[in-house]
Amino acid sequence: MDKFENYALALMVVFGALIIGGLMAVHIAMMHKAGFILALSAAVVVWAAGFAVLFDKPRLYGLSLLVAIGLIAGSIAVLVV
Repeated sequence: MDKFENYALALMVVFGALIIGGLMAVHIAMMHKAGFILALSAAVVVWAAGFAVLFDKPRLYGLSLLVAIGLIAGSIAVLVV
């Protein structure tokens, strides 16, 4: 495996499982269905961003991260409001 494959694997495991998994757990505990769906969709987008790194598509990777940041912000906004 080269450095891009290692980075893609780390991105999928660490970011997707730990950070967004925590957001999903908080929304389940507080019974916010919309926030859970936003966090779950952010996890799917970040998981797909790992493949963009793997196949060396930097523009798709950047777009995926921007979408994921927006979804995470929406999920946090559900918690705050």
